[in-house]
Amino acid sequence: MMRTRPLKVALLGCGVVGSEVARIMTTHADDLAARIGAPVELAGVAVRRPSKVRQGIDPALVTTDATALVKRGDIDVVVEVIGGIEPARTLITTALEHGASVVSANKALLAQDGAALHAAAEEHGQDLYYEAAVAGAIPLIRPLRESLAGDKINRVMGIVNGTTNFILDKMDSTGAGYQEALDEATALGYAEADPTADVEGFDAAAKAAILAGIAFHTRVRLDDVHREGMTEVTAADFASAKEMGCTIKLLAICERTADGESVTARVHPAMIPLSHPLASVRGAYNAVFVESDAAGQLMFYGPGAGGSPTASAVLGDLVAVCRNRLSGATGPGESAYAALPVSPMGDVVTRYHISLDVADKPGVLAQVATVFAEHGVSIDTVRQQGRNQSSGDAVAVDQDGEASLVVVTHRASDAALSGTVEALRKLDTVRGVASMMRVEGE
Repeated sequence: MMRTRPLKVALLGCGVVGSEVARIMTTHADDLAARIGAPVELAGVAVRRPSKVRQGIDPALVTTDATALVKRGDIDVVVEVIGGIEPARTLITTALEHGASVVSANKALLAQDGAALHAAAEEHGQDLYYEAAVAGAIPLIRPLRESLAGDKINRVMGIVNGTTNFILDKMDSTGAGYQEALDEATALGYAEADPTADVEGFDAAAKAAILAGIAFHTRVRLDDVHREGMTEVTAADFASAKEMGCTIKLLAICERTADGESVTARVHPAMIPLSHPLASVRGAYNAVFVESDAAGQLMFYGPGAGGSPTASAVLGDLVAVCRNRLSGATGPGESAYAALPVSPMGDVVTRYHISLDVADKPGVLAQVATVFAEHGVSIDTVRQQGRNQSSGDAVAVDQDGEASLVVVTHRASDAALSGTVEALRKLDTVRGVASMMRVEGE
């Protein structure tokens, strides 16, 4: 039997995502009521610019006083889609203190202060849900937190930023340079006027922190995530990747260390074999590849951003939270019982693809190989690039007499690999390290 008194929802923010949430709540009101077991009523909308016309929203619901809205006491659920750290953090905490559960899409805040927000939700007996914070419409957090709760997750690796994937896919498919691909992404609306958060990996790092915390039942903050951007990726890197049967993606990688005693979280561009499922993710789509003991390998794929996809995830959380409220229960909160330490990037074991510009003289390859050996890094393959081959070394030479040497390593610690590269830079015969990139997914 459906309850007649509606559950009241306060909406903080009414931009691209917020307006779509409000639209779906209105146009799908009957369906939502049937799924929840009670009507859902939009009780207030907090915005910065009240004079802006918002189609489908009663102007009487619009307010600039977000604090008063979340303090009303009759609000059942607060939906926060304003983003940023403040005032979102204070508003969410205030809502929880005044008896409202919270649905958020705020990845930056959750990555930085998730533990404190979860503690506040638990203290006041409320829900804190945030499916939309990581991969838009893709159901990911709930499967990790609930469906795989009885399994042991070993690795989560994914493309969690549509802007960067669009840019890299365009570079791969057309041979365009980074700036050219970025300009197209901006023109099509995939990239912001200031794309720093995306292309420098900040957005993906926040999502990696959230994913690692849920997957490994431990607290991982944004500061724990190693981050590298993709602005230095070149067309030449893609050419090298193709020679290896790979492409290049900006990956968020969260994994247990080999001994299982700690975890790592990192974001950086990497070469990945074309045979890996993530290599086929095109355009602005997202995908996350999960490896666990019992379930094996799983991949979650779909649109990772945009008003409608993100609103879909928000409404899914809203339905779940409202159902919990009707039953007098709360859903799963933070599960940080494992409390595993987060290891530094230097402890990560991976492979490297290194391209060197070297002098055209005998003995260069031997010198380079010696540096690798001194740092305990084993060489897997050596490739030549250029027009002519010098006598005395397996090194390719261009018309100016400069040689190009490409080395792919076996797996070694990132610290050893980084130390090797620094030592190579000091060799008189090495004129420059043209590029270095990790190789993942093998």
